[in-house]
Amino acid sequence: MLCRPDPVTPLWRAAQIFRLLSCLYALGFQIAVNGDLARPALAWVLCAGLIVWSILCAIAYLQGFGRRASWVVAEVVVVVALMLSTEAVADGHWIADNQSWPTTLWATNATISAALQFGPVGGMAGGLAVMATAAALKGYVSVDLGRNATIVIELAVGLAVGMAAQTARRAHAELERAVRLAASLEERERLSRRVHDGAIQVLALVSRRGREIGGETAQLAELAGEQERALRRLVSAPDPDRRTGAGTDIGALLRGRASDRVSVSLPAEHVLLEHEAAQELFAAASNALDNAAAHAGPDAQVFVLLEDLGDSVTVSIRDDGVGIRDGRLAEAVREGHVGISKSIVGRMDWLGGRAQLSTAPGCGTEWELTLPRAPGIRADIKRGQ
Repeated sequence: MLCRPDPVTPLWRAAQIFRLLSCLYALGFQIAVNGDLARPALAWVLCAGLIVWSILCAIAYLQGFGRRASWVVAEVVVVVALMLSTEAVADGHWIADNQSWPTTLWATNATISAALQFGPVGGMAGGLAVMATAAALKGYVSVDLGRNATIVIELAVGLAVGMAAQTARRAHAELERAVRLAASLEERERLSRRVHDGAIQVLALVSRRGREIGGETAQLAELAGEQERALRRLVSAPDPDRRTGAGTDIGALLRGRASDRVSVSLPAEHVLLEHEAAQELFAAASNALDNAAAHAGPDAQVFVLLEDLGDSVTVSIRDDGVGIRDGRLAEAVREGHVGISKSIVGRMDWLGGRAQLSTAPGCGTEWELTLPRAPGIRADIKRGQ
């Protein structure tokens, strides 16, 4: 079973170099102060435990099995316990004049591990735990940052390392998304080639030969021609669910509704909307198109026009069918048919836009759906100009 790569691995490796240096410093500190301690033999036993634990942590983090919440929390607990053990190896006078026995530098390993695992908030929490333990040993909290800036350093380390880890994870997620999108587009191109070389050519042949033969095969030829044109539009159109930058291209969604009876006219550039708004506007337009297909008449043509007005987007759906007689919409509501009032007008009202209907018997039907753009999408468009 393949494991997903950890984007924070380089930071974990760098942290173990810091762990090695801090262990050497803690060992040197132990040698220097051993004669001043109340229980030097116990201090050496605890120092050996400190080194063994540091080796275990280094192996766990380098191999990867220690990069989980339970192990990091255990490290914080061990660090706090070793710091509190200062009371067992030294007297009160020594504790008041010195840092905790394992050294604050070595204890910073817990802050770094918490930051790498949990991000900036977890890193700062780890730093506060270390400094709270140091304050408990001395019996007071030092507010003189000019002489003792350790608390600021611990918080800064937790914040900086945590933000670096968070940024690495976000960048890795964006890279994975880009790779998946590239793979999807490549697969789409491959399928398009296969469809073009297979199904489309067969349909074109059936359509051509059917027209040449005539008679009963003419209808089969017409159906094959319609399917050929539909497949060509499908393989040439962009992904209708594609998101571009900060928004979704509503034009790509509408293009998917083009057919022999539905003509779609779009601007040359992408028309971006916030993703949910684009989906809802497309749903309203689709409902209008479905109504035209069902009620405009078998020979009616439908024309869709998308206009980008900067601060708003307008979709016009017009057909040349039989139109709607006066009073028919109110009658439909009384009968319980609420497709127009809910799916079109209600949806546009919910989005903060408007839906306007123009119709008359024998004059076709036209819907004009207007939706204001979100401020963030407008800003992105201005920056792109």
